Amino acid sequence: MIMKSRKFFWLIGLFLFIVPLAGRAENAGALQIKYDISAFTAPVTLDISADPNVSGLPWEKEALTPAYDYAFTTAGFYDPSRPLTVRIYYPEKNGYFKQIYAYDPVGGKWWPLKTEDSPNERYVSATTVSTSGRLIVLSNPDLMTVGQASWYKFKNGLFTASPDFAKGSVLRVYNLANNKYVDVTVNDWGPDRGKHPDRVVDLDKVAFSRIASTADGLISVRVEPLKIVIPEAKKAVPQTTSELQLTASSAVIMLEKDGQILWGKNPDTVSPLASLTKLVAAKIFLDTKPSLDKIVTYKKADEEYNNRYCSPGESARLKVRDGETLSVGDLLYSALVGSANNAIESLVRVSGLSRDKFIDLMNQEVKKWGASSTHFIEPTGLSPKNVSSPFNYAIITKEVFKNPLLKKISTTERYSFKTRNTKKAHTLTNTNQLLRTNTYQIIGSKTGYLDEAGYCLMTRVATPQGNLISVNFGSSSRANNFLDNEQLIRYGERLIKK
Repeated sequence: MIMKSRKFFWLIGLFLFIVPLAGRAENAGALQIKYDISAFTAPVTLDISADPNVSGLPWEKEALTPAYDYAFTTAGFYDPSRPLTVRIYYPEKNGYFKQIYAYDPVGGKWWPLKTEDSPNERYVSATTVSTSGRLIVLSNPDLMTVGQASWYKFKNGLFTASPDFAKGSVLRVYNLANNKYVDVTVNDWGPDRGKHPDRVVDLDKVAFSRIASTADGLISVRVEPLKIVIPEAKKAVPQTTSELQLTASSAVIMLEKDGQILWGKNPDTVSPLASLTKLVAAKIFLDTKPSLDKIVTYKKADEEYNNRYCSPGESARLKVRDGETLSVGDLLYSALVGSANNAIESLVRVSGLSRDKFIDLMNQEVKKWGASSTHFIEPTGLSPKNVSSPFNYAIITKEVFKNPLLKKISTTERYSFKTRNTKKAHTLTNTNQLLRTNTYQIIGSKTGYLDEAGYCLMTRVATPQGNLISVNFGSSSRANNFLDNEQLIRYGERLIKK
């Protein structure tokens, strides 16, 4: 029996850019399509054109190439059981997760193809049965897949730590030096990109030993996601939209250094701001120049102010009793880290100002800053008559965090203390869970919730291009509160990098 080998052909579209790309591959920026000659019943031609100005791309992704339009022309037919192999070269080394996306003209969206990355040769490849279409290479700068990997000894199995992929995700990790690979399950967080910016994953010792000697310590790897676990809360977030999709009724992203509004959704809409009120109250209190070490006595009358707006026990409170003593600093941390409403009222009382005067100063201060549509009738945020807008609160944030102590306290993950006379221990956990992700350099934070306000959040983040302030009011749930704000942060980062 005589075996005939199949004949394959590469059709190449090569485009030269105006600026020479020194030192890059000859086919940089090219689309190549490989096909089995027997897939077509008649001769074919391939037309390719490139469009460098593409709109409507998923906002979370970055374009690495132009969009390529391709079309096969033939007098015959195409057999889709013999798929076309697409290869697209990207011009620069890129360590992030890359996929070829195809445009759906009916739905008006871009959808990813199952893609294999070849980082040493700087191209990605995928298969398709479409004989015409529009393709582009997009990367996800939140998912690093090419870089270095080290090892650690923990579970003694085929596991890995990843700062990008959620627990339960399955990754295939290739050693770029020998092309050996191992399939591992994410079971821990790490490495810390702040300390190791080029580190992709840390492999369990057993897994590392499958592809390298542990004596190597550090190896160059490529990670191919086999199964990506999306946390339940994030499943509702659209992945292919060109604009932000928030549950928040209003939101804003501000570049702090010049007050530039980068993006907004009903940014001037006035609504209750809930516990975001507390940062302004804390600022007024610190303006009285208190000693944080001063020991004061808690009075039950402080929480009775809270009970004007809710039933006893309904609001967040510091669980102390009448007559217990603690420091002013303990009260301040309780008010901002634990968002304790009674602690704010205690601070108002020990400030030396009358309660009416204290609240009046809160209103005067924000008006002086330019937050003209913000108004307070009490210092905690329990009243729905405390109102602001995302734009106004971004202004307030910029001014409040000129005080470094507020920056420090508002970003403290946990705070513990004991009452001085009863020695009762208290541990407070910050209500902003983004502080525990280690993903962003958060330098200011406050959460809020009321039935009338929905879920609210302000996060201030340091970036190389300047501090970003993201504020969302009226998110639909606690989980969506953080998802909305995280989208604002990431969207802002994308905008200021361009």
